Amino acid sequence: AAGRVVAHLDLDCFYAQVEMIRNPELRDKPLGVQQKNLVVTCNYEARKLGVKKLMSVKDAKEKCPQLILVNGEDLTPYREMSYKVTELLGEFSPLVERLGFDENFVDITEIVEKRLNQLQQSGCSGVRVSGHVYNNQGDLHDTTHVRLVMGSQIAEELREAVHARLGLTGCAGVASNKLLSKLVSGTFKPNQQTLLLPESCQDLIRGLNHIQKVPGIGYKTTKRLETLGIRNVCDLQAFPSAVLEKEFGVSVAQRIQKLSYGEDDTPVTPSGPPQSFSDEDSFKKCSSEAEVKEKLEELLLNLLDRIRKDGRQPHTVRLTIRQFSSSDKWLNRESRQCPVPPHLLPRFGKESSNLISPLVDILMKLFRKMIDVALPFHLTLLSVCFSNLKDLPSGKKGSIGFYLKQMSPPSGSGK
Repeated sequence: AAGRVVAHLDLDCFYAQVEMIRNPELRDKPLGVQQKNLVVTCNYEARKLGVKKLMSVKDAKEKCPQLILVNGEDLTPYREMSYKVTELLGEFSPLVERLGFDENFVDITEIVEKRLNQLQQSGCSGVRVSGHVYNNQGDLHDTTHVRLVMGSQIAEELREAVHARLGLTGCAGVASNKLLSKLVSGTFKPNQQTLLLPESCQDLIRGLNHIQKVPGIGYKTTKRLETLGIRNVCDLQAFPSAVLEKEFGVSVAQRIQKLSYGEDDTPVTPSGPPQSFSDEDSFKKCSSEAEVKEKLEELLLNLLDRIRKDGRQPHTVRLTIRQFSSSDKWLNRESRQCPVPPHLLPRFGKESSNLISPLVDILMKLFRKMIDVALPFHLTLLSVCFSNLKDLPSGKKGSIGFYLKQMSPPSGSGK
């Protein structure tokens, strides 16, 4: 991990940008993307007028009566643009790792090395920083920093390419690992970038006001750390390692304590084609079998279309439900899965209408294993996931090429 240069690219208000590309008339107007009764994201024109991400539609309209809302329930356009971004970044480096729809890590170490060698051969020595330097700290002429400074120039080229080819702007962070590049990328927004030099690492990480702001420390771990009295990064750095190891086990304790110092040796792992296809729907209340079936049919329509475009066959199907709980919205999910019956496999990739009914029957059997339908129930989420994806039997692989054109996974992913 020593000497790595990693860029983290985070697209600005991604769903809103996609909508403005699809309909340029929206570009200079306050725009929000609506899912259910929430504004899941909005453009910067709307933010200037007081609209915030995840605000209720009612509150957003009160803040900004002229707000234009676009329905964002169908994720297809966002998903397709997301894969185009990852593919484009893959033209620069084979090491591109997707993080959700709007973020990517790119390991640019090798490009940095090549550029520096070229500079040496041409007799040039100076490298100029692109964008901001976190806290304006650090000696930019220090020879140990020249690789990161060169990394800032390459990050700017990545952002310019994404803008020129796809019309999207985004922020970037450049640092010596994934954790730090992600943390620093949002320092200056929108459409800007920030370089983190080693001497500023502790300032950045200690500036996080809560332990859950550290990437890699999730909700459940945060709750357990809070019971030990650990609320921020300084608490975690100072906490006795032996006590932490007793609570979490040696490997987890060491990992989270390393993260608190900004240490992260995890590689940038090319994502390749998706390993599963899932879709979910959340709602205030679903309390009858008829409603469950109707919602499952809606989810399957979208999923089967995506699987058809992909060209592989899923061999496992999983159903996840969330029951209403006033106390804890995080931990009350339950799942059941089963193999897809072999006689249904050849139907994937064809017209979805002859698959929906048998799949709904299978999902309802899984549902009844979790819910006693003779008693009242109150669901707030249903999720369907197809996984264990395998290529079609040989001789029918033409659709894989179709997948590569349609979904465009990263180049150089090895798949």
